[in-house]
Amino acid sequence: MSKIFKALADPTRRAVLQHLQGGPMGAGELAALFDVSKPTMSAHFAVLAEAGLIDADKRGRTITYHLRMSVLEDALLAFAQTFGLNVSRPEASRPDVPHHSNKESS
Repeated sequence: MSKIFKALADPTRRAVLQHLQGGPMGAGELAALFDVSKPTMSAHFAVLAEAGLIDADKRGRTITYHLRMSVLEDALLAFAQTFGLNVSRPEASRPDVPHHSNKESS
């Protein structure tokens, strides 16, 4: 869990995760959103991957990053439980709970 919170300590890395909430993005596409050098962005990606917060899919010279939301949720839940906070994962993101449509049949 220390690697995850180390990764989350940096505002650029948190912003990368926020961008990835919208779906997978290429390394270049993500890097273009920040005013830092490519080596610095590569270092940020490496820290996030080492923490297990993102996955990298490399095809040829293209790297696409994916957010691993379950890792982030598990870490935040464990942290909250450490302090006795009563929080739980939303049902929509729990793999053991079937998803239901909000539409009502008439």
